[in-house]
Amino acid sequence: MKDYEALSKKHFDSQAAQYDERNTVYYSREGKISCYDIQKLLKDRDYSSLLDVGCGTGFLIDLLAKEHQADYVGLDLSDEMIKMAEKKNIQGARFIVGTADKLPFEDETFDIVTCSQSFHHYPYPEKAMAEALRVLKKGGLYILSDTGVGGIGAWIDNHILFKLSGSGDCHTTNRKGIAAMMEKTGFKVEEAYQIRTFIYTVAGRKL
Repeated sequence: MKDYEALSKKHFDSQAAQYDERNTVYYSREGKISCYDIQKLLKDRDYSSLLDVGCGTGFLIDLLAKEHQADYVGLDLSDEMIKMAEKKNIQGARFIVGTADKLPFEDETFDIVTCSQSFHHYPYPEKAMAEALRVLKKGGLYILSDTGVGGIGAWIDNHILFKLSGSGDCHTTNRKGIAAMMEKTGFKVEEAYQIRTFIYTVAGRKL
C-alpha cells in the first residue's frame, strides 16, 4: 500500500512557496474557491474558536480572521505550508503540523471545524471524520468541502488515476457518500449540495 501521507507531504511541501500566487487548476484554484464559499457560509455565524484541518498556507483562516475575531487553529501535514501560514502573522491564529486522523486537541475544543479540499488525501477518512467530531463542541458545526465524483468517475479516480498519481490523492466520493459517512460517524447533516465539481457538506454534532 502506498504511503499516502508521505506522498502528500512531499507534494505540498514542494508547492508551498508558490501556492498562494498560483491560480491554476493544478495548484490552488479549487482550494481558493472552496475557501471563499466557506467564508460566505460563516459570515453571519457567531463562534469563538475554529479549527481548519488541512489548512495549507492559512488562506481560509486569513479570510475569516479579517472579518471575525476568534481563536483560529490551522493544522496541516506539510511543514512548508505551515511555515508559509505562520509568515502571515494572522491575528488570533496559530498553526501546527499534524495529521487529520490524530488531532492533538482535547475533546470538545472548537465551535467550528472546517476541511477544505484536503479530505481526498486522507488514507483513513473515517478516522479523520471521527476526530473532527471528537474535538467539536456539542452544537458545533463541521464544514467539509471536497472535489466530489460519483459513479464511473469515482471508480476511475480511485482505482486507476489515484494509484498512478504521486501527489497523495487516495479516494473520492460524491455528496451522498460524504453525508452517509457523516451520519454514521455521529453528525447530523444540515446541508449537502454540489456546485460544479465541488461538494459542500455542513453538519452539526448530535447533542
